[in-house]
Amino acid sequence: MLRLQKYIALSGVASRRSAEDLIRAGRVKVNGVIVSEMGFIVSPDTDTIAVDNKLIQVENKKVYIMLHKPEGYVTTVSDEFNRPTVIDLVQDIQERIYPVGRLDYDTSGLLLMTNDGDLTYQLTHPKHEIPKTYIATVKGHLNEQERARFKSGIDIGGYITAPADLEVLKEDRTSSTARVIIHEGKNRQIRKMFDALNHPVLTLKRISIGSLDIEHLPKGKWRSLSSDEISYLKSL
Repeated sequence: MLRLQKYIALSGVASRRSAEDLIRAGRVKVNGVIVSEMGFIVSPDTDTIAVDNKLIQVENKKVYIMLHKPEGYVTTVSDEFNRPTVIDLVQDIQERIYPVGRLDYDTSGLLLMTNDGDLTYQLTHPKHEIPKTYIATVKGHLNEQERARFKSGIDIGGYITAPADLEVLKEDRTSSTARVIIHEGKNRQIRKMFDALNHPVLTLKRISIGSLDIEHLPKGKWRSLSSDEISYLKSL
């Protein structure tokens, strides 16, 4: 017996959090009847579950990959504006997988994808504070006071960010390149942090999540995670 949202996550259709949104929207049926109750219990052996009128089943084979997401792709399974999605880059994978968290349309870098709903839930839950490292090129030069504000928290519009690490790697005449490490994942957080300091982001790339990094993985390509990498993520 499983909660409905967990069954959906295990089927590879969506993460557990997104599965709850599907249920609230009335897009899930159990035995032909729409269920909008969170926590509804289903039996994989006797119940039929459908999302958008398509029957789903629990995926037995778990898939874990890292993708080097290019700019110009949305981090969703589908897009209402018909923009390219990260799913377009992993079409040779037979199982239905979905992104772990998000990267902005105009941000590149490391994106994890899986059909393991439990792991997705663990990695995206705010309490785990998994460090994520980015390389940002921004307009202008950052002074010491601005660098200190990253470490103390920045108001990005009704929300004060948690302490973050900032190291300026190089400066040229009109811009700066910095390594930024955050432990949370608010929508467009790094861009908003730099905007608050009047240093708009020119380019942004995520290079690592915890100890996992994209190393020499080419942009637009993916690879399967090793068993050690999977165990590491589950240990988080």
